[in-house]
Amino acid sequence: MNITFSTDIEKETWESAMSAFPEANFLQSYNWGLFQESLGKRVVRLMATRKDRVIALASCVIEDAKRGRYVALAGGPLLDWSDTAVVRAVIDQLKEIAHSHDCIFIRFRPQEIESNINGDLLTTIKTVIAPMHVTADLTLQLDLHKSDDELLKDMRKNTRSAIRKAEREGITTEVTQDINQIQQFFEEQKAVAERQGFIPFSYEFLQRQFEVFLQDNQVALVHAYTQERELLASAFVLFYNGEAVYHYGISTELNHRLPGSYACQWRAIAEAKTRGCTRYNFWGIAPKEEHEHRFAGVSLFKRGFGGFEVPYLEAQDIPLKRQYWVVYLFEYMRRKLRRL
Repeated sequence: MNITFSTDIEKETWESAMSAFPEANFLQSYNWGLFQESLGKRVVRLMATRKDRVIALASCVIEDAKRGRYVALAGGPLLDWSDTAVVRAVIDQLKEIAHSHDCIFIRFRPQEIESNINGDLLTTIKTVIAPMHVTADLTLQLDLHKSDDELLKDMRKNTRSAIRKAEREGITTEVTQDINQIQQFFEEQKAVAERQGFIPFSYEFLQRQFEVFLQDNQVALVHAYTQERELLASAFVLFYNGEAVYHYGISTELNHRLPGSYACQWRAIAEAKTRGCTRYNFWGIAPKEEHEHRFAGVSLFKRGFGGFEVPYLEAQDIPLKRQYWVVYLFEYMRRKLRRL
């Protein structure tokens, strides 16, 4: 096949190659790898070329979890999944990377719609459905080619009404890239976590992610305030490859009585349009039929904005050592307990 693989790749070369893949996403961006490295993780960037053309990219994070070390590929690898020979060659290289770092399995979740990947191919490369998510595999997205009036028309009536009520209530919004405001976002996230019973991201995690993407103007915080400048809601939004992603969000207790979160999202959508984005990705949602899912409430909020659901292939594991099955059982039980 004459495929050449390399792992010593500069940022400019990587990002230039990313532009050849329509499914390119921030999770496979060079900056996401830099962010992971800033947290002390090892990142291996794999590039495959054939006849001087890049045919595959895979940004691999070596995860040193208590349950066992593994290779994680969020949003990747990027390649033509209909080309069986290329898929097999890339998987073989990923296995070599995994073995060289003494990993017990590989976990990947490509940015590909589930129905576009042949199940027989997954069987051939010996994958099993992962017991835990890598990142959101069911997402809600808006087509930003539409006008504001068209977007409003596609929303649920109560969502549209909430946006208009926010204007009448004098709720203001603000887009900022002030990294010092990550501290408040972190504190508010902790408060939400206490109310809703989940583990919040650390300040370091949020601050370093914001810092890395800020270098290329690929991130912003969007806030909604009362007339008295009391915070109602905030969104941590990433901008990459024509897509704006609502990656994290918070709302205050005051927001329960006012439509600040609706105003916040409407302003984030406007910012995405200003930046030339063609999609607004609300990120993860729970399946409609899973009413007990702990994300069911926020999913109802997100679906109110209309849009279309994109079901990516579920995360897949490639076991490399027998210890994997102990990990599988542990993660399966944890997923059940956390209602994920």
